Amino acid sequence: MGTTSACHSTMEQRAGVATFKGNPLTLIGPQLKPGDSAPDFEVLGQDLTPVKRSNFAGRTLLISAVPSLDTPVCDAQTRRFNEEAAKLPNVHILAISMDLPFAQKRWCGASGAGHIQVVSDHKNAAFGKAYGVLIKELRLLSRSIFLIDGAGVIRYVEYVPEVTSHPNYDAALTAARQIAKS
Repeated sequence: MGTTSACHSTMEQRAGVATFKGNPLTLIGPQLKPGDSAPDFEVLGQDLTPVKRSNFAGRTLLISAVPSLDTPVCDAQTRRFNEEAAKLPNVHILAISMDLPFAQKRWCGASGAGHIQVVSDHKNAAFGKAYGVLIKELRLLSRSIFLIDGAGVIRYVEYVPEVTSHPNYDAALTAARQIAKS
């Protein structure tokens, strides 16, 4: 247990930048912005193989982070990006949560989500820490969207201030279409 708190104490902590049902939360990790280099991370695919951001070098990548696929807003967000992915052939969409890969596989089968890649950050919270979306109090990811161009530069960021609210789908999708064209 000491290593977890020691790790958290060395990482940047941003208190009150997000809320859950109005209650302030602490996010662990940096606040990224457009123009920043996209940090690499390693998460797990549903077959337990490692998936890294660097695997998508040269491609436009939209990352949709959600607390848990088994909640209504996360379910709707992931379904919406799955639907939109079919219309964005030059954009790879990763949906990331702390759900176990087995639960994600079950969710994908039940929802028919076949146009996006759903991955798990449960093992090391590497994505959550690198992108500043790990909720300290809940060990879940805070709802957020990141758009990364083929050169590995972040072009769009949305940290949703209230975890139970939807992201701005239109803004994220407009940015994705623009980046995919260039």
